Amino acid sequence: MRRALNFWVAGGDLRQVKLAQLLQEDGHTVQTYGMERRPDPGALPGSDTRKGMERADCVVLPLPVTAEQGMLNAPLSDLRIPVADLLGDLSAGQLVCAGRVTEEMRVLAARRRLLLHDYFAREELAVANAVPTAEGAIQIAMEELATTLFGLRVLVIGFGRLGKVLAHRLHGLGARVTVSARRYGDLAWIEAYGYQPEHTGQLTGWLSAYDLIVNTVPARVLGREQLLDLKEDCLVIDLASKPGGVDLEAAARLGVKVIWALSLPGKTAPVTSGKIIRDTVYHILQELEP
Repeated sequence: MRRALNFWVAGGDLRQVKLAQLLQEDGHTVQTYGMERRPDPGALPGSDTRKGMERADCVVLPLPVTAEQGMLNAPLSDLRIPVADLLGDLSAGQLVCAGRVTEEMRVLAARRRLLLHDYFAREELAVANAVPTAEGAIQIAMEELATTLFGLRVLVIGFGRLGKVLAHRLHGLGARVTVSARRYGDLAWIEAYGYQPEHTGQLTGWLSAYDLIVNTVPARVLGREQLLDLKEDCLVIDLASKPGGVDLEAAARLGVKVIWALSLPGKTAPVTSGKIIRDTVYHILQELEP
């Protein structure tokens, strides 16, 4: 950044703690709110009120920004902080960066004439986030399976950003990787990369050969009919955001082991994730410069 700014970092988990530390190391003024139970609380300035937040150059909210019933996602705080109240304390024209913004929050921000930017919607964050997500999924597989990934028959469902990174990592570890997609252009690329291609809409009846299935598609792709095909000891890892891509009730009834691994970057690599958010916020600020 060209100049030192005044940042408030409110709510969130260890990703936001690291974000605040990085901003401070870069020479910015940083105030935290809603994370008083963070490790080493004395390392960062903290406030138990929002006084002064209305003067911040940028307010950074967590990913996801809201928890239940419109409350700020603040697992490191004992406070219950309505997002509507927090936004109501800010000044018109103030910049707010948040992750996975809801439509309700967009409406509230528009009424307050706030400059609201969803950093989770940015392409650079999505691509960068795919790396810790893929590595986290591989960590889960290595902990849960009694075999090596080398030689394992693996199906990756979906060939978006995450599917691409995950298939590449698994292939590098010697797994026999199949990737499914719906678009024929993607299927051509899957084959060009040296993976076995399958059409996602035509998986039924062809799933019994896999030892590990990892879903990246945020839509129901593994229902009861597909789960019936799986071999007895097949592990399923669902990386899709809510509502997920696996029928968990059917899986439980059938005895299929499914791990729904949400928000892996924040759990397995919070330091890296904090850096990714910082870089994305910087990009937003640079684009807003005259």
